[in-house]
Amino acid sequence: MSNEKIPYKIYLEESEMPKAWYNLRADMKNKPAALLNPQTLKPMTAQELSGVFCDELVKQELDDTTPYFEIPDEIKKFYKMYRPSPLVRAYCLEEKLQTPAKIYYKFEGNNTSGSHKLNSAIAQAYYAKEQGLVGVTTETGAGQWGTALSMACSYFGLDCKVYMVKVSYEQKPFRREVMRTYGASVTPSPSMETEVGRKILAEHPGTTGSLGCAISEAVETAVKNKGYRYVLGSVLNQVLLHQSIIGLETKTALDKYGIKADIIIGCAGGGSNLGGLISPFMGEKLRGEADYRIIAVEPASCPSFTRGKFAYDYCDTGMVCPLAKMYTLGSGFIPSANHAGGLRYHGMSSVLSQLYHDKLMEAVSVAQTDVFEAAVQFARVEGILPAPESAHAIRVAIDEAMKCKETGEEKTIVFGLTGTGYFDMVAYQKYNDGQMTDYIPTDEEIQANFDKLPRVDV
Repeated sequence: MSNEKIPYKIYLEESEMPKAWYNLRADMKNKPAALLNPQTLKPMTAQELSGVFCDELVKQELDDTTPYFEIPDEIKKFYKMYRPSPLVRAYCLEEKLQTPAKIYYKFEGNNTSGSHKLNSAIAQAYYAKEQGLVGVTTETGAGQWGTALSMACSYFGLDCKVYMVKVSYEQKPFRREVMRTYGASVTPSPSMETEVGRKILAEHPGTTGSLGCAISEAVETAVKNKGYRYVLGSVLNQVLLHQSIIGLETKTALDKYGIKADIIIGCAGGGSNLGGLISPFMGEKLRGEADYRIIAVEPASCPSFTRGKFAYDYCDTGMVCPLAKMYTLGSGFIPSANHAGGLRYHGMSSVLSQLYHDKLMEAVSVAQTDVFEAAVQFARVEGILPAPESAHAIRVAIDEAMKCKETGEEKTIVFGLTGTGYFDMVAYQKYNDGQMTDYIPTDEEIQANFDKLPRVDV
């Protein structure tokens, strides 16, 4: 098949869909550090975590030796509604750029939630239902995760309480209404509904919120309400496990046509999309079977990889969640009210942080106006209006393709198109009206939060 013309869209047959999720940690020589109890600063036990998370998800969170987890039949059945997702050859973009590079993108926006988040949402809702829970709580930034979880909870008949970062709640009212249509309650965060929300508002009057704030509120609500557990759309090991279906499908599609990727690019906020996309490729790299250049792209306004510290930190602003060792800007860091949406988290997945620390992948930060310039360019030639988060990967994919034009190298570039931007029109309006700005935190602002990092001797 390698000599055939590559189609615009590569679809897998139903029989080629992954039967199991891949646990990248099983192949990591240096495992991600353990989560720590915020009171004792000792590694969290399964019993302690089960008070916050579903029991089966706790097992997945702590397991760093089992390479594959079989996907339950009920989840595979749900996946078939929108998976496998297409791997698309960006022929039009290649022609427009006049680059010898071959560009592919894995499109995860072909479902009602509009993003890749549904891959983990349905899994977490399934395990909550199996445990006999009443409902779940969560946070959401741009709203993709909240939308996905509301869909998944509706499917299984679970209650869904969503704390949405205030700036996104105000900028994306239609995303909020999709969640409500699927039966979720949506509260702008920080709110007066929780103790931690009231505390944050007292300390930061008028704040536009952050994912760290919303996580704190969601966790408090789950712990205080019987029959509820907290679920998270990124960062955690279990989420990267579920999202591995993205990379597994991508690699199967490439292998089907004998295509070898040279560069793999993903946007990075907490790590769900990037970790899912790169998982089987990074696995090959770790096992010495192949080599790839892997690039994480983050917003310059929230640069946890490129300007953060690799240290133990709280996963939330309220400091009620476990501590994770990760690249972080400090749990008190509240990004500017930009349009990066789901990439506005102060830290990064422990798995990805360890891989980055071990120099197995690269990271780059990009400014907001440059991101939207790439988004508009892509939309005009490829016919998909990308989510602002996805456009971070598009920006660097274009940049790498232009480097190939300069050198004449015929590299194969694969990037993740995490979702569509049809609920992000306020952002596009700002860009089109010339009102979009690039805010980049100063060294002093970042250092102020570094100074507040917990002192952990592990």
